[in-house]
Amino acid sequence: MCAPQAATISGAGSSAAAPIYRSWAGEYAKESGVTLDYEAIGSTAGLKKIRAGATGFGASDVAPSQAELDKDALVLIPMAITGVVPVIHLPKSGDIELRLTGELLARIFLGRITQWNAPEIVQLNPGVVLRDWPIRVVVRSDGSGTTHNFADYLAKLSPDWKSQLGVKSSYAWPAGFLAVKGSDGVVKAVRETPGAIGYVDFGYVRENKLHVVALKNSAGEFVLPSTAGFRSALSNSDWASQGSFGSALTDKAGLATWPITMGTFVLFPKSTDQPEMTLRALQFFVWAFLHGDSLVQKNNFVRLPDRVQATAFKAITSIKDRTGHPLSLSLSLQGPLAQ
Repeated sequence: MCAPQAATISGAGSSAAAPIYRSWAGEYAKESGVTLDYEAIGSTAGLKKIRAGATGFGASDVAPSQAELDKDALVLIPMAITGVVPVIHLPKSGDIELRLTGELLARIFLGRITQWNAPEIVQLNPGVVLRDWPIRVVVRSDGSGTTHNFADYLAKLSPDWKSQLGVKSSYAWPAGFLAVKGSDGVVKAVRETPGAIGYVDFGYVRENKLHVVALKNSAGEFVLPSTAGFRSALSNSDWASQGSFGSALTDKAGLATWPITMGTFVLFPKSTDQPEMTLRALQFFVWAFLHGDSLVQKNNFVRLPDRVQATAFKAITSIKDRTGHPLSLSLSLQGPLAQ
């Protein structure tokens, strides 16, 4: 007699959020026996999959507008806060703290500053020896929420970026840039390419011992990426003051604020054709809200403010089956999902 097949949850999308979902899933499986099959294929691909009903949940680092959500009959649920971080590979640089501004970053990613000893970079970094190395720019080739938030920041600091490229999740990058797929692809390319600069979610920085850049924030302070910096951005946003979560978290006020902070989200159908699969996934995220705070911190993310968590719970309980009946969510592991 064959053993019963273990229950699974399917999800797809954000590669930035993959570390936290997989960490949660490992602990959840120990308690519930339910496992997660998560594809880190980028926010754009994750949105396509959930729109097509091809996965249990979609994951994105970009919040679609309410009009888009209504059109696609989707529910948006915020999960955690993180940040986008410029990372570099400068040979023989030791532990230097390289400083950049948003305007200089934009010029580098527009292909206009091509050498590490460019006068603008040297002037910003007195005492740092910057040799005549070519800048090798590493970017995402796939549709990426990380790219979208990075671009949102650059557009706020650079009129040229705003007018010429705007804010999108994917671009036709200049010739000579190293375009790679996924956050893992960026990590690999930066580590293997002397003179490289790229951008990646903070969760990948410590795990891979990447060399980060200090950025000038809106208060005029040069800061390094940290969960404290993400919390500062959060506290100076309408996420904290109003409990809303549709606005970007880039370039917020605050002396300690990391300027490229971002939220990460999951999406579900408002009315599901597969209630058992949807229920398993929703139960997983309910468990994460109730029990996952320590794992949020362990993975260098920041938990949602209580007001936003309350809004997220309301969104979760709004999801129904095709007959219009609410799904029978449990706030514990006692019940059908634990069997």
